[in-house]
Amino acid sequence: MGNSRTTRFRQLLASTELEFLLEAHNGITAKIVEEAGFQGIWAGGLCMSAQYGVRDSNEASWTQVLEMLEFMADATSLPILLDGDTGYGNFNNVRRLVRKLEQRGIAAVCIEDKLYPKTNSFIDGDKQQLADVDEFCSRIKAGKDAQSDDNFSIITRVEAFIAGWGLGEAMRRAEAYHAAGSDGILIHSALSRPTEVLAFQKEWAGRSPVVIVPTKYFATPTDVFREAGFSIAIWANQLLRSAVVAMQETARTIARDQNLQSVEDRIAPVKELFRLQGASELQEAEERYLPRQQARSRAIILAASRGSALGELTEQRPKTMVKVRGRPLLSHIVAAYNAAGIKRINVVRGYLPAAVDLPALTYTDNTEYADTSELISLSRAIEADGDDSMDLYVSYGDVIFNRYILDALRESDDEISIVVDTEWRDSVNRGRAADYVTCTQPPSRRNFYQPVFLERAAEDLAEDRIHGEWMGFLRVSAKALPRFRTAVTEMARVPGNRQAKLYHLLTHLVDKGERVRALYTTGHWLDVDSLEDVVAAGSFA
Repeated sequence: MGNSRTTRFRQLLASTELEFLLEAHNGITAKIVEEAGFQGIWAGGLCMSAQYGVRDSNEASWTQVLEMLEFMADATSLPILLDGDTGYGNFNNVRRLVRKLEQRGIAAVCIEDKLYPKTNSFIDGDKQQLADVDEFCSRIKAGKDAQSDDNFSIITRVEAFIAGWGLGEAMRRAEAYHAAGSDGILIHSALSRPTEVLAFQKEWAGRSPVVIVPTKYFATPTDVFREAGFSIAIWANQLLRSAVVAMQETARTIARDQNLQSVEDRIAPVKELFRLQGASELQEAEERYLPRQQARSRAIILAASRGSALGELTEQRPKTMVKVRGRPLLSHIVAAYNAAGIKRINVVRGYLPAAVDLPALTYTDNTEYADTSELISLSRAIEADGDDSMDLYVSYGDVIFNRYILDALRESDDEISIVVDTEWRDSVNRGRAADYVTCTQPPSRRNFYQPVFLERAAEDLAEDRIHGEWMGFLRVSAKALPRFRTAVTEMARVPGNRQAKLYHLLTHLVDKGERVRALYTTGHWLDVDSLEDVVAAGSFA
């Protein structure tokens, strides 16, 4: 218990130095507060309600607040002081609240001496009614009796200055709350100068710790609070208010420009969100806990090209991000991989890389995409990830497919395998660039179950030599990956190969003596290279 959150909050409360709490209102802001170096968090009522889009008048229920607090406590190790408003009711509500806060690892609660439902202190504060002192003391006593952790703290917020009742009433109430068991007093003021809180602190004379919230008197030098001997200063709503300004500006900019180019450099990268969310821990856990058959494969998706044949559709985004049934092509490809248990996916970007930003993926950028082709993109991804412990799947960012394709590749016992469409004459690529193959045997019912291996891949094969169209899917077993990596690297180093495509690599592998298994099949894929293909992809997806 010596290092528990409740103990650490008590230490902050009892410190001879002025301590600071910063507001947080959800898990990610709690993480931000911790990383900024604060020793505690204020879960403020204004910000907690604002995140739900409701007023600070108990319109968010106490159970909704509890739910968010649980996420906050999970996201940080810091002690959290909840702005518990009036305690959400009478003594019975307060004692239940305390029990539930303890269950969720919350260090302390602050309750204010107003009537339920409350109104924010800065909205017509002088018109607000205060609670009966004896009744409010019953809330304090019930809360203290309900706590099971001796170090759990109940701070009582005195609203006498807010209501315009003066120092005498503030002192009378604070004395009563202190006698009822309050662990500290939060003295509140709506003035732009700290005269009221300083007068109270002087008169209080150290009977118990005093907490302040300098929202209105923010211009006061912090040393004034230090010299006065306050225990804690709470920066109560600055994170939310700064976020609102940033979000409003970003929303206006995107609405005006109808693109993301003008804002992308001014906002947090998606990777930063993943970091704050702890995505890396999940990836590590997946390595430890997922069944091996689901974790033994990874994929590279080559998506560097623009896809100029799509015209205006790719002016502001690459082809892989063109929408099919409301989702980018890339999203459909990733979903197919995920359905086959392949979650580790590296996407090679080139044209407008910032527009390719789907979550839970890693990215490698081919900055020379305009002057290079598929082989160079693959070499960049191979260089970026030296893990040879998993089977590797390679495919294109403009080819959608169903799980059957991956299942066919996985079931192959060969070290390197490709999938070949035997209905090449009916392909959408007929009459345009296509990767044709010659194999050791043509497709036929007679040799359907016989192993067939690649002999040559090219765009310009004579028709009588074509046995099918390579679909753009390649699987390399972990055993063969070192040799595959070497072959890719060797080819990429040759200046004349800057425009080399993957079919060149396939032929190179065969020439080096590799056995590339060709799996004959029909359909289950679509190469999206024209506006007509985009329309067809909608039905395929």
